[in-house]
Amino acid sequence: MSLDNKEVSQIAYLSRLQVEESSLESITADLNNILNLVEQLSELDTDSVEPMAHPIKMTQRLREDVVTETDQSESFQSIAPKTGKSHYLVPTVIE
Repeated sequence: MSLDNKEVSQIAYLSRLQVEESSLESITADLNNILNLVEQLSELDTDSVEPMAHPIKMTQRLREDVVTETDQSESFQSIAPKTGKSHYLVPTVIE
């Protein structure tokens, strides 16, 4: 696939990008190079390649999920005007 200057101008217009005439030729060449590279990549046989989540074979060191704080919810709710079953009750705002 190859683009010409008119098509690149139209793409720039649709993308709401301002492209000056002086740089249109180089932008067209750059876009054509990118499209040629994509064509080359699409010709590769990738059926036997397993997809990977990250290019580097690393795992994160995760800490154990351990409770480090004491439960203080009863002391916090003791000063609240109204509470339900482990939650705060507030006045209705929208009826």
